[in-house]
Amino acid sequence: MIELSIVVPIYNEEGNIWPLHARVAAVMEQIRRPWELILVDDGSRDRSPEILEQVAAADAHVRVVRLRRNFGQSAALAAGFQVARGRIIITMDGDLQNDPADIPLLLRKLDEGYDVVSGWRRHRKDKLIIRKVPSWLANRLICSVTGVKLHDTGCALKAYRREIIDRMRLYGELHRFIPALSRIEEARIAEVPVRHHPRVSGKSKYNMTRTYKVIMDLLTLSLLLKYERNPLHFFGRVAVLCGVGGAAAAGVMIAKLVRESGDAAGLNILASLVFLLFAAGMQFILLGLVGKLIVALGDRSVPFRVVSRRGAGA
Repeated sequence: MIELSIVVPIYNEEGNIWPLHARVAAVMEQIRRPWELILVDDGSRDRSPEILEQVAAADAHVRVVRLRRNFGQSAALAAGFQVARGRIIITMDGDLQNDPADIPLLLRKLDEGYDVVSGWRRHRKDKLIIRKVPSWLANRLICSVTGVKLHDTGCALKAYRREIIDRMRLYGELHRFIPALSRIEEARIAEVPVRHHPRVSGKSKYNMTRTYKVIMDLLTLSLLLKYERNPLHFFGRVAVLCGVGGAAAAGVMIAKLVRESGDAAGLNILASLVFLLFAAGMQFILLGLVGKLIVALGDRSVPFRVVSRRGAGA
């Protein structure tokens, strides 16, 4: 039975695939636990697909998942999670900046009773202005919004218990928010310092154009964390605002009618505004009720984990 599944998204990393496999295999030989290496080809356009097939043919521990085109890191990780068979899932980048030798550190922290262990690139080997400064700002923003206190939310080297991953759905750029998503399931989260190496082959896939996607996904995550259990609270607040606006517009319209100071066109505009605001308020309430029904009817079993079986059957 597979105990450890290592999921690695690959996009145009032809020069790093064989060295990555060699380092992972060396570490796993020392750990001596049943393992598999899942390499997810995220629509690579270089020789990565060919090399991935060669690695899989040379080592039975390796499984290759190929996406039809480049869907992004979240989709690649989600595909890897679907085929992973281990009770512990480890993620890392395929550019060799994460060090597979740090995997035992993550596992030891998991053995202390944590559900999610995230790596912390304390001495990061990246360019200051392009990577380090935006990453520091993003960490501060993400931690303040999600309430999950990590030094390095963007580190790909992480370890998860299987039951946490099984309850997640990744899209957009949500892969960087998995610890925050796991907080919904009351997961215990820890962080350990890990090594970080400069890239020696290939080109970085990160650029500033991803900032907009990250911000939008962060907004989505913020709403999920606050209102995932009861979406009616969010839609109800919006409905109240619409109702207040509609009442204010109705008051202005009535005042104009009493004073006979408004022209027909202005009164028609106010009447339309009143109708639209009250109608929008009712729609938001109905949306909140539908969302609450979806949550109530969904599979929301209480997450638990068996701590000890001692005395069972006594």
